[in-house]
Amino acid sequence: MTLNNPEKLLSQAEELCQQRNVRLTPQRLEVLRLMTQQPGAISAYDLLDLLRVSEPQAKPPTVYRALDFLLEQGFIHRVESANSYVLCHHFEEPSHTSALFICDRCGLVTEKTTDGIEERLAKLAMESGFDLRHSVVEAHGLCAECKVVETCDSHDRCDHDHSIVVKKR
Repeated sequence: MTLNNPEKLLSQAEELCQQRNVRLTPQRLEVLRLMTQQPGAISAYDLLDLLRVSEPQAKPPTVYRALDFLLEQGFIHRVESANSYVLCHHFEEPSHTSALFICDRCGLVTEKTTDGIEERLAKLAMESGFDLRHSVVEAHGLCAECKVVETCDSHDRCDHDHSIVVKKR
């Protein structure tokens, strides 16, 4: 997931927290800042390692509490299948459903809005008597760049990194 302007995103998060009358503590802001620097999803423990650079005393509950807050505010998504987290680019819609396209080779996560999918899920849930409260749409495969690498048949004459192995599902 590429990010054009991390400072703008952090500023937007601060403004939204003020509007919502919730506290974006320095630790929560730092975890969010660290998330803006990630090209894909990141685990809580990898975030903890990054957080310990600026806060050596940080413990797992510190990160998990920050992640819970950021999830609640709609600033990040949990990538269920990878037990990791990824930055959201739709802060203004805290309860939206997104489709997360996860590259099994490089880990890139691309978020797309789910126009039409939410309604279909709600209808399917209603038809089965299910009270739908939250849904996550995840799809695994290869991003465009990794698809090119995977289909490359000139390993000895190309500049691709063929050492990265596609994760099997």
